[in-house]
Amino acid sequence: MKTRVRQLWIATVALIGVFTLNIESFASDLFPPELVNWTPLTEQPVFTGAGEGHWDVKIRERGYILKEGDQWRMWYTGYDGTREGQKFLGLATSTDGIHWTRFPQNPIYREHWVEDVCVVKHGDGYVMVCEGLHDQAQMLTSPDGISWTRTGTLDVRLANGAPIPPGPYGTPTLWIEGDTWYLFYERRDLGIWLATSKDQKVWLNVQDEPVLSPGPELYDRDMIALNQILKYQGRYYAVFHGAPNEPQPRLWSTGLATSADLVHWEKYRGNPLRPMIENKSSGQLVPMDKGFRLYTMHDRVEVHGPVK
Repeated sequence: MKTRVRQLWIATVALIGVFTLNIESFASDLFPPELVNWTPLTEQPVFTGAGEGHWDVKIRERGYILKEGDQWRMWYTGYDGTREGQKFLGLATSTDGIHWTRFPQNPIYREHWVEDVCVVKHGDGYVMVCEGLHDQAQMLTSPDGISWTRTGTLDVRLANGAPIPPGPYGTPTLWIEGDTWYLFYERRDLGIWLATSKDQKVWLNVQDEPVLSPGPELYDRDMIALNQILKYQGRYYAVFHGAPNEPQPRLWSTGLATSADLVHWEKYRGNPLRPMIENKSSGQLVPMDKGFRLYTMHDRVEVHGPVK
């Protein structure tokens, strides 16, 4: 066996072994087992790009799933598979979260670049934050989840009111509580920042340092981005993904952190939620009638159920 192959084989075995130890050992009151112990529900992805000849040859980065009653809806980014290809917004629906049907009028929004979407039901409508061109965070609104209107890029500022330095600010994630809107965002995947707003026009950093940073463990040692915030049993939970810079190509995986105040976070010691070798990122926990499902979404949608 060649040395490089043998090293990769040993690393893979080690990662699987660590993962098995993690899920058995680290569940706690802060991280109940129904949030951290997962096994694939299907052998194959439940949703992928449509392939050549379609507008969504491939799908990209974070999609977002909302279950409302018996209806499931997934907003996703489709594109032609090239790095520079325009990113469009698509919609798929389901009655069980396993079998998905593309909306006949896809793409449902094509006026601007849309990727890495987060959708929140608010009042009688929906709010989306997502990345626009060059990883600039933007917002769209919709009365029905189908017809979307762009309100523009987000005006995010330092804690003192000055504009944040130029550059990407992407993977925006929205949480609304009372009259305060919370925006989590990353900058070059080097940390996750938090800004708040009362008017949705100006967003002020709570602090100018990240509220979540990479590391120290291997699975998110160098890069990190937030996918979802949810509240469960009186605490906040952040579903995020991370990766080390080596080996290449990067292996991304999904992790969980918890907080009492949205600012100070503790990562689950058993992270990642699935073995790093599986390369599953852009995770989201979807509430069910009983418990949750874990979906990972880049560049294929895979579904996981609780370990029994």
